[in-house]
Amino acid sequence: MEFSQDVQNVLAIVLFLLRILTPALSIAVLAGCFLSLKRGRRREEPVVLLEDVGSGISIPVLYWENSIGRSRSCDIVLPDHTVSRDHAVLMRRESGWMITDTNSKAGTLLNGKKIKGDTRVLPGDVLSIGSSALMLKRVSDGTPLPPKKPPKKGKLQIKRAPSPGKLMIGLSVIQTFLSAQCCLAQGKFSWEPLLAFGVLLLLSWGLYLFSTKALHRVSFEVETVGLLLGSVGTMLLTGINLTPNYTQLASFFLGIVLFCFLIWFMGDLDRVMKWRIPIAVAALVLFAVNLVIGSSVHGSKNWIILGPVSIQPSELIKIAFIFTGASTLNKLQTTRNLTVFLVFTALCMGALFLMKDLGTACVFFITFLVIAFMRSGSIRTIILVLVAAGLGAFLLVQFMPHITNRFEAWRHVWDFADTTGYQQTRVLMYAASGGLFGVGLGQGYMHQIFAGDSDLVFGMLCEEMGLLMALVVILAIAFLILFARSDVTRSRSTFYSISACAAAGLLLFQSCLNVFGSTDILPLTGVTLPFISAGGTSMMAAWGLLAFIKASDERTYAVRRLPAAKQTQPIAPRPAKRAQPKGRRGKA
Repeated sequence: MEFSQDVQNVLAIVLFLLRILTPALSIAVLAGCFLSLKRGRRREEPVVLLEDVGSGISIPVLYWENSIGRSRSCDIVLPDHTVSRDHAVLMRRESGWMITDTNSKAGTLLNGKKIKGDTRVLPGDVLSIGSSALMLKRVSDGTPLPPKKPPKKGKLQIKRAPSPGKLMIGLSVIQTFLSAQCCLAQGKFSWEPLLAFGVLLLLSWGLYLFSTKALHRVSFEVETVGLLLGSVGTMLLTGINLTPNYTQLASFFLGIVLFCFLIWFMGDLDRVMKWRIPIAVAALVLFAVNLVIGSSVHGSKNWIILGPVSIQPSELIKIAFIFTGASTLNKLQTTRNLTVFLVFTALCMGALFLMKDLGTACVFFITFLVIAFMRSGSIRTIILVLVAAGLGAFLLVQFMPHITNRFEAWRHVWDFADTTGYQQTRVLMYAASGGLFGVGLGQGYMHQIFAGDSDLVFGMLCEEMGLLMALVVILAIAFLILFARSDVTRSRSTFYSISACAAAGLLLFQSCLNVFGSTDILPLTGVTLPFISAGGTSMMAAWGLLAFIKASDERTYAVRRLPAAKQTQPIAPRPAKRAQPKGRRGKA
């Protein structure tokens, strides 16, 4: 359906206003997610108490996992020279409270008997740790609590924040604006983008109703951010030829399914710990299959093509990598080394180098550093790893000099504008032509450049939707780091804390490689921009990583304890705050 010239002039003004309103409303939705995150945090109330039998002094227990010892880095510090620096771990599981001795010299006694492994603790039981005797008591037993610390002056107080439903309405309006831009992109009305719009609307509200109504969860911030990013990426790709990208839409759906499955799977810590090693083995087997039957695409043998279906195994293995690296506090206390994880990382890195997928290898390495530091808390460990990585890079350059040729145009792309710097120069030119608000969906030229919709998608995002919208996308991904950081001390287990920080760090670092590589700040390594770039496996992996961040939220599993009729406000879970990983508390 074509329009007259006068109508086209009016539509041009309308489309320009939509390009202004879309980033503005996106910022409002992200701000609403932040306010909702701040409002949903509970006050630090003790879950149970440990009463010193000798003095009668009560020690509040705030966390799901609590390290007990003489070290100041422990959650419960006992000033007793007969207590080891890291003596034991008191933790909450589905079956109740458990105590584990962490290879202390004197051991830990429960009601006078030395414990072995995880041992159940009931209210009234006495724990003998060194010369200290501590009785586990309920908060409701009438024991006086220590005085609360007064709130810090100037601390942000959130009284009201948008409800998840209002945020979803805002997201739907954004999706409508994006769809309208696609439908009117060529100066005439095209109905094809409406199919993509309908699918996005159905998936978004389906996930919202499933989470808030079927599962009665009170938080929806992480899902809102994922849906916002996925919608921007999907409609950006739809604008290229005004035909829905069925692969991207199908991957969007499968990603949400994977997200929901992982949330359920991680709900049981015992199940997670049981399956960590099998998941690691399955990841290595998938790498081996990729090396044997994989296809080389644009220099990297990182694709398995089966008829019309193609997958990139390394994207899905990112999820397995985090599963393998994260651990619970009692394992961190008893297993001081990272031998198993180091071996697994070395095998993964070796497979990626054989596949010549250097960009993904960098992403894996940075994720390893995050996990290694949070598990060990040792700066020396990280320095040794970095030195070893530097030596490996030196040897790689010496024996494989062709790799350095890929980076010959770095920081000099204008000198190689027609050869190795061709892609980066086009990104810089077309991104600059988009200005603050872009030239409009489907109106750019960046998609005509090789990898313009994948490795160089940031340039297409800037050109068609504007620099402001591109910054909103980066801000949304950075919000996930803020979300993970806020949950470090609130999660039920160090597994959730470590995995959430690793997943958020992976997403942010991969985004930086994509953005800075395409704009010649870093060498172009060829990685996707999460949720935005074309690629079904990439979209699924992004949702899978998002599940780690969601699982770390104290509110995700808490509402299952109460009837749905009572879920009108965010409710404090049983134990909601937990001990920090070793990297956060310092080295023992």
